[in-house]
Amino acid sequence: MSVADDGTETARSLTEWLGQLTFADLPEGDAATRIADSVTRWAQWQGWRVYRRAPSVFPLPPPLRGNSVIDVACARPGSPPLAIEIDRTDRQRTVDKLLAEAAAGRVAIWVRWGTGPFPPPPLPVHLVVREASRRAGRWHTVSAAPPPPRHSGAVPSGDDVHAEELPWEM
Repeated sequence: MSVADDGTETARSLTEWLGQLTFADLPEGDAATRIADSVTRWAQWQGWRVYRRAPSVFPLPPPLRGNSVIDVACARPGSPPLAIEIDRTDRQRTVDKLLAEAAAGRVAIWVRWGTGPFPPPPLPVHLVVREASRRAGRWHTVSAAPPPPRHSGAVPSGDDVHAEELPWEM
């Protein structure tokens, strides 16, 4: 990415990368970790230095002292650093933190995951979405949701179709 990177192409690249991420039957914390791990691999693939839980410029709320942390931060030679927050919930504090990071000269990206819809955050914060669904308290990427049970009458589609599993011949 060039120095002129406003974050749009970076967010698009991360969106494409996370579109390949699949997981199934994970508790919420494990799903969030899997997404953070994938964001880290994406940044390393770009050749950037990656910092998990890096210090933020945004202060902790009283009575706590010190600063908050960023889920994933990236140092990019010749380009502004990245501040990436990964969150399922819609929290104003996350928006405020990312706006503070952007004001400090970082490209701010909010990775939202879950069922959506996800309203866009205020600019200059960029939104990256990875849809996932929850069933029985466990999370699945939309493309990794298990096929319906055989007795449901639904016909599996795409890669889920295997000739030996169909009730008729192909």
